[in-house]
Amino acid sequence: MLIPWILLGAAVAAGSYAYLPSAWRKARHWMQRADRLQPNVLYLTFDDGPDPESTPILLDLLAKYQVQATFFVVANSAQKYPELIHRMQAEGHHIGFHSNAHHSAYLMPPTKTKRDFQEGLSALRSAGVSSKLFRPPWGVVNWESLRQIRNNKLQTVLWDIMAQDWQANISAEEIARRLDARTWPGAVICLHDGRGAPGATLRTIQALHIQLPRWREAGFIFLTLEE
Repeated sequence: MLIPWILLGAAVAAGSYAYLPSAWRKARHWMQRADRLQPNVLYLTFDDGPDPESTPILLDLLAKYQVQATFFVVANSAQKYPELIHRMQAEGHHIGFHSNAHHSAYLMPPTKTKRDFQEGLSALRSAGVSSKLFRPPWGVVNWESLRQIRNNKLQTVLWDIMAQDWQANISAEEIARRLDARTWPGAVICLHDGRGAPGATLRTIQALHIQLPRWREAGFIFLTLEE
């Protein structure tokens, strides 16, 4: 008779380990929405890179439209492709931390969480990145994540708009349509230049070929999250 209660208690403990701090972070982000309302300003961000195939193409496109963005990079990928990190910096983009290995905080015990922060931040410092911006994978943090965020004086940055661009069954045209429909002044837009379904990052770039001229024609300017 005790087994169901034990299992229930374990499930509640496991859920609260990441669910409660994640819910609180998301609520705080939503409550601060009014502070981000700026006429004609958008914050374009990219997660999960750098990727040797898609990131250079994306950087070419951003340069064409004179768009500065914030790249939340996975540190072990950044170590593999330091030339892309240097190019991002040279072209005026800001770089934030998106974990060392892109594991969910739900599945990482405290020791592994601490190691992910330590190794990831060390790798970025070695690459010349000193950003204090952090975006957790899937927007999920656990209690140890919060401790590491505080100890390393990081600022957690979530997002306001997604277009599910990582999925396999979505076209570039649909990504662009969602971005156009969901945009509001001051929004933080989250897209991806790494990981996702096969071909997903290239579809994201195709969508931006469609959407960036629309945003420009509507009078939007693009700022990095440090500005």
